[in-house]
Amino acid sequence: MEILIKAAQLVLSLSILVIFHEFGHFIAAKIFKTRVEKFYLFFNPWFSLFKFKFGETEYGMGWLPLGGYVKISGMIDESMDKEQMKQPPQPYEFRSKPAWQRLIIMLGGVIVNILLAIGIYIIMLFSWGEQYLPTSEVKYGITADSLACEMGLRNGDQILSIDNVPVEDFHKIPSQIIIEEAKSIQVMRNGKSENITIPDGFLNKLIHHRSTEFIGIRYPFIAGAFTSDSPARLAGIEVSDQIIGINDKPTFFFDEFREEIRKFKGEQVTISVIRDGDTLEKPVQVASEGVIGVYPQNPAQFFNFKEKNYSLLAAIPAGASKAFEGVSSYLKQMRLLFSKEVKAYESIGGFITIGSIFPSTWNWQAFWGLTAFLSIMLAILNVLPIPALDGGHVMFLLYEIIARRKPSDKFLEYSQIVGMVILFGLLIFANGNDILRLFASK
Repeated sequence: MEILIKAAQLVLSLSILVIFHEFGHFIAAKIFKTRVEKFYLFFNPWFSLFKFKFGETEYGMGWLPLGGYVKISGMIDESMDKEQMKQPPQPYEFRSKPAWQRLIIMLGGVIVNILLAIGIYIIMLFSWGEQYLPTSEVKYGITADSLACEMGLRNGDQILSIDNVPVEDFHKIPSQIIIEEAKSIQVMRNGKSENITIPDGFLNKLIHHRSTEFIGIRYPFIAGAFTSDSPARLAGIEVSDQIIGINDKPTFFFDEFREEIRKFKGEQVTISVIRDGDTLEKPVQVASEGVIGVYPQNPAQFFNFKEKNYSLLAAIPAGASKAFEGVSSYLKQMRLLFSKEVKAYESIGGFITIGSIFPSTWNWQAFWGLTAFLSIMLAILNVLPIPALDGGHVMFLLYEIIARRKPSDKFLEYSQIVGMVILFGLLIFANGNDILRLFASK
């Protein structure tokens, strides 16, 4: 069921993005009185799921969910309609329009994707506001997994800054380390300030880790709920009890307790708890899995989250700023693809990777946030100067404007073919990485 929910969110999100992207081309073409022959969600080789004609344009839905397209008259595109290009140019065709108009038509999809991201962020900020955990509020320090420990971090470290630059939002620290290719982390450890130098080549390990959860938040262990066969509940531990030790060894935090209790699989231990100010000792039989059947209370109660609400007028500039921050962040992520140290290209993923970022339960706030991010991603990828992408057409149009000479139709035709081969190669590479990772994880 979780896979279906993730897949449904992915398909809906990509459908929204494709429709808006193609609408950008469509509306720009209409402004300049250029005929649009087809407007399709998904590709339709051989047949369409449905189609209808309104005015001069055929609207429909294809069966191959790899994007969508608008077919503009007199343009060399993925349809490779060579017969049309052999006919004399018509006033309503793309090739008959001035270069600056054709440039705007080709940039229409990218512009609308950026505007869509801005619009989504504006509505989200107005509807839900913002909430984040200030780094200064992580008062008990962090939890560090094995990779973070290898990097030099330790459980209980309080992160002060990355490369001596403070990070306001704690949850942005992992991505900040990777995106900015950080060299050092400043922490407070046992009351002393320390500088952790990130080892050479370590960012590559973090990217291959495929998770930003190599550091977490440390918090006290207060019983919130029990499993149906909980040994702790049978021993008399109650909801709201604070668990502070095992066999007289202090375990004030959940991560400490979880690590320590695994040493006593199948054994009886004495669990120390605080209840109504009193310290109690409870004999508990540890399950063979090394657990006692207790879920911790929501750790959010221990921290002061920062909240900010927006009026509609305040949400407009804030939403625009958030979108352009997203553009900057994604450009920095793309830069990592060409880093010899990071080798981010080895972690490129396809539809499985994109689908995995959606939550396993339907959450509209998360859905729209991810859709805005994907809209920014689609805009940037589309403007890359690769033939067959919008950026390829833009590249040739800029050449035409500067050189005052238009590339030949035959050259554009061959470029389109080369571009499509490159795109299909990238598609196979990205989704092949996904498949290999699936097999490797089994």
